[in-house]
Amino acid sequence: MRFNPRTLRSSPLSFGVAIAALLSTGGCSDEPGAVSEGDTGDTGDTGEGSGDTGALDESSGGEPELDVVGSCAYVSPFTQGDECRDYIGAGWAEADVTAACDGLGGAVALGEACDDTGVLGRCQLQEADDRIVDIVAYGDDPSACADQKFGCETFGGGTWEPEAVCEGDPGGGSTGPVFIPPTLECQDPLPGEPPGAGPDGQVCTWQSISASTEEGRLFSDYASCDVVRSQRPYYPVPPAEGWDQPDPRMDDPAYVAELDWVKEQLRASACVCCHSTEAPLGPSNWYLEQEGNFMGGFFDTGLAMGSNWVDSSAFGHYDPADNNGFERETSGFPSTEPTRMRDFFIGELEHRGRVEADFADVEPFGGPLVDQLAYEPGPCESGEGVRRDGTIVWEGGEARYVYVLDVGAANPIAPPSLDLPDGTRWRIDVHYTDDPIASGTVQYGEVPGGLTQAFPEAGPPASLVAGESYYLYVTRDVVQPITRCVFTY
Repeated sequence: MRFNPRTLRSSPLSFGVAIAALLSTGGCSDEPGAVSEGDTGDTGDTGEGSGDTGALDESSGGEPELDVVGSCAYVSPFTQGDECRDYIGAGWAEADVTAACDGLGGAVALGEACDDTGVLGRCQLQEADDRIVDIVAYGDDPSACADQKFGCETFGGGTWEPEAVCEGDPGGGSTGPVFIPPTLECQDPLPGEPPGAGPDGQVCTWQSISASTEEGRLFSDYASCDVVRSQRPYYPVPPAEGWDQPDPRMDDPAYVAELDWVKEQLRASACVCCHSTEAPLGPSNWYLEQEGNFMGGFFDTGLAMGSNWVDSSAFGHYDPADNNGFERETSGFPSTEPTRMRDFFIGELEHRGRVEADFADVEPFGGPLVDQLAYEPGPCESGEGVRRDGTIVWEGGEARYVYVLDVGAANPIAPPSLDLPDGTRWRIDVHYTDDPIASGTVQYGEVPGGLTQAFPEAGPPASLVAGESYYLYVTRDVVQPITRCVFTY
């Protein structure tokens, strides 16, 4: 099969990689290696492939057509729907395609393209001139079209090409479960457990993927993992190869004692919501109930997150004083003794013969979170912004979060620490159980019934000045921006 890439736009990150990097790290599956190995194979050998970039398509003005090196049919871990990927161009070797498909748990077909029947559309992504991924989404439900388009274009940086069922206005879409914001939950300790440090001896825990309960307790006893998984939905990932091999260090009492301490620290954190046999679809990579040494289930990149050899600051953090003494800036995993935690993970990497320089080129954890932090807004178009009468106008559909910020303010992303940057002038939220709001229905400084003013905490926001520029940031939901632009009031 030949493929003409002229409609594609360059993208450093595919839809699958972007979503997986977001959903699979910082408390759920914190191994980007599991994603990259199971996605586009971009760490594999890009040598000799079966594609031929020499052919020309006369109907397209001489643009080269590329061969499909192979395809992979699989079930999306995010939508649970059927998908298929065409790996296109000489930049893909057959070994790359096979490795990528194995990581997805799919069925590879070398030299064959994806089935083109019953298709919602295709997310077209170009990593290089000769290295293309075409993600085929199957189905017949038009209500799924908006989510596919949004995920492809906003998170993946790709081009969505709809089939007939998705042509026309795709509607607002939902992009999956609504993000449930963190709340602080206080409850009596379980029978037999000591009094908590909260009011009247209660145990107080943030229901957040970045949070921990009190040391020595189990997070899922004091907070809802369903809430946590709404904030960064998990998906099952098998442990690293060789995870079940005996580890002679388990005969060393000092090592085992330190390993047990690490396990207790992780049990108190929201990591248990995904890294446990109690997770709805099974564990996500390493898991705490694993026999032997559960460190064997980690990918090297996950250990590098624990050692802080790969940055994970895009996930945000709580101040230890608000998080039962747990900190996750020194190590990527929360701990009441963060230096001790970091040093343990450094030791695990050294045991595998790895050094910090091995991870110098590994991208920071967070995928689209990192991309959104680095995003530089351009000028508003099509009348977007705050009008003279205060009406706020945006494009992209209905929204749950609306920000007006000073120009130069950081891009707001996810709570707990990165959703209200310095320079925020006004922010309003729609409760997660309520319907989102449409453009033109809100005026600056006025809070309609049913909405919440998140900033300032009380009173009206600072007035806008005619002739001055401001930053409008509107999101369909947390980490789902639909308008990011600078306007002049």
